[in-house]
Amino acid sequence: MTTPLPVAVIGAGHMGRHHVRKYAEMEETRLVAVIDKDLERARALAEPLGVQAADHYEPTLGDIAAATIAVPTIHHLEVARPLIEAGIAVLIEKPLAPNVADAEEIAALAQKHGAVVGVGHTERFNPAVQAVARLGLRPKFIETHRISPFTFRSADVSVVFDMMIHDIDIVLHLVRGEQVKHVDAYGVNVLAPSEDITNARVVFDRGAVANLTASRLALKTERKLRVFCRNAYISLDYQKKNGIAITLDKNLDILKLARERNIDDLSQLAGVDFGKMVTVEPLAIDDQDALNAELKAFITAVRERSTPPVSVEDGVAAVRLATQIIESARSHKWSDEPGDVIG
Repeated sequence: MTTPLPVAVIGAGHMGRHHVRKYAEMEETRLVAVIDKDLERARALAEPLGVQAADHYEPTLGDIAAATIAVPTIHHLEVARPLIEAGIAVLIEKPLAPNVADAEEIAALAQKHGAVVGVGHTERFNPAVQAVARLGLRPKFIETHRISPFTFRSADVSVVFDMMIHDIDIVLHLVRGEQVKHVDAYGVNVLAPSEDITNARVVFDRGAVANLTASRLALKTERKLRVFCRNAYISLDYQKKNGIAITLDKNLDILKLARERNIDDLSQLAGVDFGKMVTVEPLAIDDQDALNAELKAFITAVRERSTPPVSVEDGVAAVRLATQIIESARSHKWSDEPGDVIG
């Protein structure tokens, strides 16, 4: 049996406590320490599990091969730097950093020290998303909706970095290889200092288009993804972990059908049953815990010294696009507002 990998969790808040629980349960890991600047909060998680608690990382905590960083995003670089320089693998909760400069510096540190660095875009491990990825389709148009009631968590950051960042990573993953060509976004703040609602239209250099909407002011929670391809349409519900795939019959040729019926105008096919021209089937979705799958993939990457499924480069790309979306939204002029309100 493989020796469990010694790990630590830095940050004992909302996400950190989930990582602590998972690492403590996994056969592949041995939780060594829980670290938080609030030592009492760290102890509250660590002591029931019989592990160390500390208010900062230091080598005297013992042999630690990997760590989750789940502190506020503005501290990611500060916390990650000494770990990466010490050769410790890190899984940094999403978003990778609060800005592009910090994200790129983390990536540079990882490359310089040969450290394994993953990013906690847990939604990538959602079984519904993985079902779409297995189909290997080339998206033409992607539409995402992520709305929820106001939770008062992360109210100090834009909804783009708070919620839309999940879908930004998914979109970039689905259009892998394409570069962002143009971003047009609009946002409104209601309860928080920055955007509570944002819609963005992103155009890529090979023609794919994505329309992303995020709101933390809804009365219900909804997380949906729609992917339109040349010969297929995919619809997913992240929460319910279900979806459908609608594909054209491989033998379908509308022009050939029109010729056979001596039709000059395709509107004359209005009486044809469209339902018989397509195949509708539920997506084959595995019933798995996304966070558990993410941590197992990270631990495997640490053991094999390989690139995690969500790499540090993926994290940088998501932060870069999120920043572009915010900049576009804040440049918009609301001409009906007194004083020429911008942003």
